[in-house]
Amino acid sequence: MSLAPLSEPVPHSAGTRRPRRALPPGACDAHMHIFDPRFAPSPHWHRKPPEADVATYRRLQQRIGTERTVVVTPSTYGVDNACTLDALDQMGDSARGVAVVDADVSQAQLERLAARRVRGLRVNFVSPQSWGETTPDMLATLARKAAPLGWHIQVFAHPEQLLAMEPLLASLPTPLVIDHMGRIDPADGAAGPGLAVLRRLLDGGNTWIKLSGIYMRSREGAPGYGDTFAAGEALVRHAPERLVWGSDWPHTTETPGSVDDADLVDVLLAWCGTGDTLQRVLVDNPRRLYGFE
Repeated sequence: MSLAPLSEPVPHSAGTRRPRRALPPGACDAHMHIFDPRFAPSPHWHRKPPEADVATYRRLQQRIGTERTVVVTPSTYGVDNACTLDALDQMGDSARGVAVVDADVSQAQLERLAARRVRGLRVNFVSPQSWGETTPDMLATLARKAAPLGWHIQVFAHPEQLLAMEPLLASLPTPLVIDHMGRIDPADGAAGPGLAVLRRLLDGGNTWIKLSGIYMRSREGAPGYGDTFAAGEALVRHAPERLVWGSDWPHTTETPGSVDDADLVDVLLAWCGTGDTLQRVLVDNPRRLYGFE
């Protein structure tokens, strides 16, 4: 039985209906961002951030049925993780964080982040960063520093960048988490070079993939994002034990109000098929990766 729709939309999420099937208890949204006007953007960031605070995000959780979340520091704040840490304090033990730091970060600084439930570092090769160009050397340095804490390194990169860095990615001393399905081109279906490099990294046993950001390169678009189905289903079949899902709310790469989060959940339901696979992707895998009790 489907749940009743909301009386009004959640900001930054189109529509009012709920997903076509209830999610399992403990379901985790493993990639979203908080933007709070109490925290100033980095000087390098020239776009005005949305207002997307914790109270608003909790309304989205009620709509789609997630209970846990992973707050990822957006490029908007540079290496200032104050907004993310404040969100983690508000959300308590149901939340974990992924921070953004410069390569010269000290171990003491990382340990302070760990005490606030940060569990990984994001290294972004796509969006503008406060330090300028992100390099493979920076990625390697941050992985060495994160390893003693048992953290993972989360990489956001274009498929051609992943291919060029494949030997480095495969040798990192930390678990590797690849953002937004590696931005693979859905036009390639299940046979493109982007998906091939993801499969090889998954086969190494140390890589995780975020099933998120499917709208970034979809030409078919909402509500079904049908051109992404072949790649998404292929990943789910290949390594269901190392996939997590994220909404990417508040969808800052897209036209405001154009993304319906219920559609995104429904796509995941279609990819996963069985309840056992959905339980893995939404509950068991994030519990293992992020250390939820």
